[in-house]
This record gives sequence, C-alpha cells and structure tokens, in this order.
Amino acid sequence: MAIGVITKLSRAIASSFALLGAMWLDAALARPPVAPPAILPSPTPPLSPTSFQIPVLYVAVIFLVLDVALWHLPGARVIINPFKLLTIGWHELCHVFVALMTGGHILSVTIDPDLGGCTYVKGGHPPTILAAGYLGSTLFGAGLMLGGWDILAAKIVSFVIAVALAAPLVLVRDKITIILTVIYECLLIGFWFIDHASALRWYALFVGIMNVFYALWDFLDDRYFKKQNDSDCTQFSLLYPKTKPHHWAIGWILWSCAIFVGFLLIGIATLKRTQDQMFAEAATFLPT
Repeated sequence: MAIGVITKLSRAIASSFALLGAMWLDAALARPPVAPPAILPSPTPPLSPTSFQIPVLYVAVIFLVLDVALWHLPGARVIINPFKLLTIGWHELCHVFVALMTGGHILSVTIDPDLGGCTYVKGGHPPTILAAGYLGSTLFGAGLMLGGWDILAAKIVSFVIAVALAAPLVLVRDKITIILTVIYECLLIGFWFIDHASALRWYALFVGIMNVFYALWDFLDDRYFKKQNDSDCTQFSLLYPKTKPHHWAIGWILWSCAIFVGFLLIGIATLKRTQDQMFAEAATFLPT
C-alpha cells in the first residue's frame, strides 16, 4: 500500500513539472525575440575629419597652389582679374573703414588688378589703419572658407561673393575684366543648380583662400613684380624703419597660415555633416 501511495505521489509531481514546463515553453514561444544589443559607432573626435570632410582638406591645398599660380603667372593673371579686384577691393575697404573710425580723411582710393590697391589717408591712426587691411582680408576669407564645409553656409556666402564681384565694376573700364566678371557671376548662379548647390562649396572655398593669403600676394607683387603701389609690408617698414619689409611679410604670412589652418580645424569640428544632412539643411533655404 505504501508503495502505491509513493507511486501516485511521484506521478503527481511528474505531471506538475510537465505542466509547468509546458506553460514555460508556451510563454517563451509567445514572447517576442530579444534583439541583440546595438553596437553604436564610436563618436568621431572633434578635430578628426570624417570621410566626407577629407576631400575638402585636399581641395583646400590644391586651391592654395592654384591661387599662387593664377595670381602670378603671366597670362593666367588676367583670367582671375575679377577675383583680384574683389580681394584688393575688400582689402582697401578695410583701410577706409578703420581710417574713418580713427578720425582720418580719405584722399583717394585705387583698386587695380595689375597696379594693386592704394588708399591715401590724412590723419587717423596709421598703425591701426595699416593693420586693418591684412586683418580684414584674412578674416573675411576665413568666413568664406567655412562655406566650403557646408552647402547652406555656401549658399549664404554666395550672396556676399556676388555683391563683392560686382561692386568693383563701378571703377572698371577694361572690357575683358567686365566680361570675365559677368562670366563668373553666371557661374556663381549656375552652381546653385549643380547637385543641389553643392558646387557652391568649392566656389566659396576658392575665393576664401585667395583672401586669406592676400598678404602673400601683395608682398610677392611688390617684391618680384615691382607693382606701382607698395605692399602694406613696405608701408609698415616706412612707418617702423628698423624692421625690413620681408620681416613684416614673414609675420603677416604666418598670420595668414594660422588663420587658414585654424578655420580648417573650426570647419572640421563644427560642421560635421553627412551628404544627406547637408542636402536636408540646404533644402530649407532656397532649394534647387
């Protein structure tokens, strides 16, 4: 009899475990599968360029070399006359603005792609007026360079470039320069419709680099091409006779290099965009 009771008890326990196992299996099958843990990509360090930003760095170096060649090679110099007028014109405008701010009076202003720029001022604070030219050129160019990293930024600075290209025509009488200016304005407009305005990035980068390194162009024109109007480096040496023009040139060229590298790093750190992100942001402003 005891054996029969034990047998029945064992069967009851086995049935209970079987029932619990079946219930657990049903619950497991009804439960949605658990997704494996997502592997998040490690964030890119702020100063490390993304794969989309690396081409901008290469193009910036190419444009720098191209600017050197186009600014100084005979024949090629004429091709970029409108951009030279833009660069020289902004440089002289910085002199004019600071001269007026320091109480000076403007006697005359010259803007010429071959002769260079020249602003005659009476009164004011000469060291500040003189420094304003290169400082203004580099900072203006650096702002344009940021357009090389982002389509939306390039769209915005394209309006600045368009006005700056057209403004010197008030003083220009050379037909070739006028025709070239019209061509470059048309290119600027056309770039709005190439790959949703992505081409504007390279236009802004090219013009920006040209302005950043105006101190270099100005000194080389004065030193090796004997242009009529002195460079600001020569003017600094007249203001401070103990320092030679080439010493001033070294200082200002190093300043230009620092701004160039600094704003490349700013672009890398602050404008990390994928192509899709850039297109989406650019579409919010005059989509093409």
